[in-house]
Amino acid sequence: MTTYKPPRPRIGRRPLVIALAVVAVLLVAAIGGTEAYARHQISRCISGAFEQQMGSSIDVGFGPKPMLLSYVDGKVGSVTVDSEDNKFGPAIGMVVHAKFNNIELVDRGRGGGTIESSTADVTWNNDGIRQTLGTMVSGVRSSASTGVLTLDVLGGLAQLEVQPLVRDGNITVETKSAQFLGIGLPTDLVQGIVETFTQSLQSYPLGLRAQEVEVTDDGVTVHLSGGKTALESASDPSGRQADFTC
Repeated sequence: MTTYKPPRPRIGRRPLVIALAVVAVLLVAAIGGTEAYARHQISRCISGAFEQQMGSSIDVGFGPKPMLLSYVDGKVGSVTVDSEDNKFGPAIGMVVHAKFNNIELVDRGRGGGTIESSTADVTWNNDGIRQTLGTMVSGVRSSASTGVLTLDVLGGLAQLEVQPLVRDGNITVETKSAQFLGIGLPTDLVQGIVETFTQSLQSYPLGLRAQEVEVTDDGVTVHLSGGKTALESASDPSGRQADFTC
């Protein structure tokens, strides 16, 4: 006598497909949420560190590497930084576009990190130059064809012509002409203006050094590059380390 065995219920193909689709959606959502969290945390950390050293608010972008991997291994392939109205040294109104490569974070950013290499382009317009050089300079004009900037001094009664040049990774500013009604300007006046101009073009953060300087009809552009350098951890205004945990 044989025992009757009821047939096993068959799972229809449609419910199986739906179940797999739901699992896939939940998995994608979980990965996406984790990636968004990692991106937020690392962006917060890196922005704080860069803003502290660049001295102004910045926009940060990341390379193609998923931030979830960076959150785990503490390595960021590349970071682009765009910033307006920077103040490097005495300079006012510099606009910066920079790229920092191969950043390795220490303790997920709490201990800062290291930057393997970097490049940057800085634009400094004539009005920013005028504001930087103080009340003695009432106007600034620049010429791409001559590579010379003309500074109106003493209310426009005198003109000081200068030319920025790169030497050994630093920018020097040479005086081409300094005349007041056909008479040379006082040495102290000329020296003070030129020193402020020079210092403004030499004060760059994060190991960046000048490779090229160009005078345009709107001002000055500088191309910078840097080697391995430290990225200091961010701190709050009281000097204590800020909570930028990556």
